[in-house]
Amino acid sequence: MVFAAVVVGIVVVARRAEPLLRALIVERLEERFHARVELDSFHISLVRGLWAEGKGLRIWPPANVERGAGLGGGEASAWMPLIQVDEFRFHAPLHYKPDQPIRISAVELKGVDIDVPPRSDFARTGTVTGEGAKTSTGKSLVRFEVSTIECQEAHLKLEPEKAAEGKPPKVPLEFAVAWIRLTDVNTEGATRFKAQLTNPRPKGTVSTSGTLGPWTVDDPGETPAEGEYRFDHADLSVFRGIAGILNSTGKYKGVLRELVVDGETDTPDFRLTHFGTAMPLKTRFHAKVDGTNGDTWLDPVDATLGRSHFTAEGEVVRTPTEVLSGETKPGGHEIALTVKVDRGRMEDFLSLTSKSGTPLLTGDLALQAKLEIPPGLEPPHKRLKLSGRFALEEAEFTSAKVQDKIGELSLRGQGEAKEAKRGEGAGVRSAMESDFKMADGVIWLSDLKYTVPGAEIDMKGAYGLDGGSLDFAGVARTQAKVSQMVGGWKGVLLRPADRFFEKDGAGTEVPIHIDGTRQDPKFGIDFGRMKHTSPATPGDPK
Repeated sequence: MVFAAVVVGIVVVARRAEPLLRALIVERLEERFHARVELDSFHISLVRGLWAEGKGLRIWPPANVERGAGLGGGEASAWMPLIQVDEFRFHAPLHYKPDQPIRISAVELKGVDIDVPPRSDFARTGTVTGEGAKTSTGKSLVRFEVSTIECQEAHLKLEPEKAAEGKPPKVPLEFAVAWIRLTDVNTEGATRFKAQLTNPRPKGTVSTSGTLGPWTVDDPGETPAEGEYRFDHADLSVFRGIAGILNSTGKYKGVLRELVVDGETDTPDFRLTHFGTAMPLKTRFHAKVDGTNGDTWLDPVDATLGRSHFTAEGEVVRTPTEVLSGETKPGGHEIALTVKVDRGRMEDFLSLTSKSGTPLLTGDLALQAKLEIPPGLEPPHKRLKLSGRFALEEAEFTSAKVQDKIGELSLRGQGEAKEAKRGEGAGVRSAMESDFKMADGVIWLSDLKYTVPGAEIDMKGAYGLDGGSLDFAGVARTQAKVSQMVGGWKGVLLRPADRFFEKDGAGTEVPIHIDGTRQDPKFGIDFGRMKHTSPATPGDPK
């Protein structure tokens, strides 16, 4: 009978306590978020302590927010709660003392959706009044103190600003959070956290820890965040035309919408999928990230590709898909960078654009350029646009046929015809510099100056990345005269002609051409232009 009476008493107390605790939870959340709070169900048990379980918790944006006013994600998002929780539960001992809180070691959450509206939705901030604004009604007889919040299966969405008139809606940035653990949740300041989430693009696992808060009620997107991260096994192949597995570590600080990130990346197998040659790529970067859309401003990136060091600064921004005059313009990431190579090797960069892994030439490279890669369906090397100037020292062609011709030109240019015939110039090094442009997979050199011992060449022309086509024409000036370059009895016969080829202090000035392909180049004197020794554009009738 005593046992039955106790059980009945516990049931009665639990039934009376349920609505009181439910109301207390809703009231405290409304005070904290200055917003309307809904809780579909809440049940407790008093067997061996206080056990509580709730389902269908919804916290709406603050009452002063016109949800959807600046939203780019569609009308449906205008009616989404700020926070939704499918289930929560907690356990606490029944050791109640007046003026002492009931301590809860951990609150478990499952199925959490956080939908942060754009900044413009919070433009009407101010004192929160009216419906949804709650203030404390006095000191509560029952208070809870939570040590830890543990969450499984969370989803974070950061809404973008409303698209400009006539533009398609912008895409929100979304993260799938596998788990998150919050501690120090009772303090008014920052809450410590550890979390593991899946980055959407490129897909990979991010482990992070740091501090979050204090929660900014009037605009959650302005909530401070600071911490460090580790990004593992990010597959770059989700971006059209490139591949490799990236790992990154770093630190970040700012607010949810705008984070400043300092970190490092390591991609040991970075490659352009069209060519397939892998190169190790490492970077150190300082970047500002817009959390609402993933747009990134790099200032700067310090990078090493193979043995080459370079820096880059600029932006990587997302653009939506557009339909203009019935034609679909694909969206994606638009990259605009200023690149400076100070300690570079030409073979490192050319290897990326070689299917065989063998570059056209090697040498010490210095370069300054502007790089643009617009979004599109074509491979990156087709969309890549470059313009700038480069200088190459100690250059050597990897093709023995080309290098032999360069060596022969150098020796003949110095008047060493016998040595040239014996092929003794294979080890000669050359230098070149030029303004350049690259578009549609072709590199155009507008004022190439090429020098080897004994000769200087001014050329114009193009090099095709896909197939290695060569099409160059120009003028060669040598120290030696024509007769000295030819040598032997033919040289003796040509002595009367020396004066026709002397010009501006050069022993000889003759037009030359390079065409064919990288694997089968054709290199020689263009006798058809002997009377027109100014640099000519390939295909010029001269």
